[in-house]
Parts: sequence; structure tokens; C-alpha cells
Amino acid sequence: MKKDLRNEIASIIGIELSKPILNVEYKILKSTQEDEYTRHLIQYDSYGDKVNAFLLLPKILNNNPAILINHQHNREHHLGKSEVCGLAGDPLQAFGPELAKKGFVVLAPDSICFEDRRKDTTVEGFDFWQHFNEMCYRILQGDFLMKKVLNDAMSGITLLSTLDCVDNEKIGTLGHSYGGNTVLFLSTLDERIAFSCASGCACTFENRMKNNVGIEMASVIPNFHGKYDIYDLVSCIAPRRLLIVSSDSDKYSKDASYIVEKASPIYAELGALYNLVHKQYQGGHALTKERFNDIIKWFELNNLNSF
Repeated sequence: MKKDLRNEIASIIGIELSKPILNVEYKILKSTQEDEYTRHLIQYDSYGDKVNAFLLLPKILNNNPAILINHQHNREHHLGKSEVCGLAGDPLQAFGPELAKKGFVVLAPDSICFEDRRKDTTVEGFDFWQHFNEMCYRILQGDFLMKKVLNDAMSGITLLSTLDCVDNEKIGTLGHSYGGNTVLFLSTLDERIAFSCASGCACTFENRMKNNVGIEMASVIPNFHGKYDIYDLVSCIAPRRLLIVSSDSDKYSKDASYIVEKASPIYAELGALYNLVHKQYQGGHALTKERFNDIIKWFELNNLNSF
């Protein structure tokens, strides 16, 4: 049943699970040596597009766990990979360096329309319209922005899985807000992902529409909500490890508890209820130091535990 649901969700988005990219080659554009890791600026091809990303390699490379970090939106299209790698923006988004120091190989790519993947950085206000047009043009052609976002993310997972230093049984993904939403869809469809953290994003479409909460452009998938909602994504991730982070005053993770409740039976049926973890905090949407630290600890714990 779970397999059928995953295939249905893939089909409605337009993802061909039976035709994955088997190899993603990259070139190093620049390398910077930090105290406990090396940061490579790399570029690789993803379905005809050039993707710039940071690849963080710890000092010791031997069967390491790996993480694909999906950056947030926050109406800051000029930020992407640089923010999650601690080079710009909010330091509480800088998961990359902390995880690299813990021994994780980290890949942090720019999502389409962000940072290096913007088409024109000279026109004020163009960032929004480029993003909006990327959604609209695809819908007009019977295609979806979510398909592009997920295909690019799966290219990243393929890249990580082909690195000699990475343990393919310990590949995870992480994201907050827009990045967390990507995590939920990506982890649903890509079973190579063993553990995931989705922060500030667990809110059903039903709740968003009822409370007039915005829906990110990649999540505008015609006919999706007629059959599915976010708890269906979480159900498809079972029995793999998933940390959902929410807060009591965050409209973007307003009914996270309900989502976990709806997905819990399939986790229980598979004898893995302990793998579905929901941590709710006080406060709003933005990450706090407490949440940041707890997310790092969760990944570190999952690295130490057997999968």
C-alpha cells in the first residue's frame, strides 16, 4: 500500500522513479581549507542545468555519513548554499559547518532561482518574478516546479552516493521552512535517504487554506490536495528516521502534531514508531539556538546508532 502511495505521488508530480540518474560528476571551482573541514565550491549538471553547491569534506574520510542540506526561502533569493554553510545570512541556518565538524560529508546546493541560480541580479525585484515565472511557465506546459526542485535534489543524493568516502546506508537530508518542505517530498520519493529532519514546514494544505497561510511556489501542484496531504508524505517515509521540528506560534508548522498522529499508524505497523520524532518548541517560525543545537544532536545520535 505504501509503495502504491509513493508511486501515485511521484506520478502526479511527474517524477519517474524507475529512471534515476545513476551518476553525477562534478568539477571543483574553488577550495577553502577550514580548521576541521575543507569547503569545495563545485558545479554539476542536473537535467540540463548547472548547479553550484558547496561540498564540505571532514578531515577524516572513511565511510562517513552524508547530508544534503536544502536551504530556506525567507524571501531572500540572494541566499542559498552560502547561508547554510555559514558564509552569509542567519548563523542559525549554518548547519553545514557544524555537521562537517561531526564527521558528516555535506552537500549544500542552490535551489533553482536562488543565489547563483538567478538569471538576472541587476534588476530590482526580478528575483520574485523569476521564481513566479518558473512556476507559471511549467504549469502552462503541464509541468511543475516541484518536479524540478526534486529532480535537482535527487541529483544531489546521487552525487553523495557515488563518493567513495560516503556510507550509502547513512545518507540523510535536512532543511528548514522551504528547505524542510523539500525534505518531506524528497524523502517520500527517494528511498536512498535513511534519515531526515524537516523544520518549520509540517502544515497540511487544508490548514494553510483554512487559515490563509501562504503556499510556497514549488508546492503549487494542481490536483495534489484533492487526493493527498502532508501526512501522506510522512507515511511514505516510514519506517525511516524522521525528525519533525515545529513551534507553537509558527503558522507554517501549525498542525505538525496532527500530521504525526495521522502518520503514526504506518510507523507502528512497521515496528518503527520510535523512528518518527516530533519536537515542538515555544516561539515562532525562525530557528532558535535551542532548536539548532537539538537538530545537530539528533543527526549526531543517528550517526552513532546502527541503521
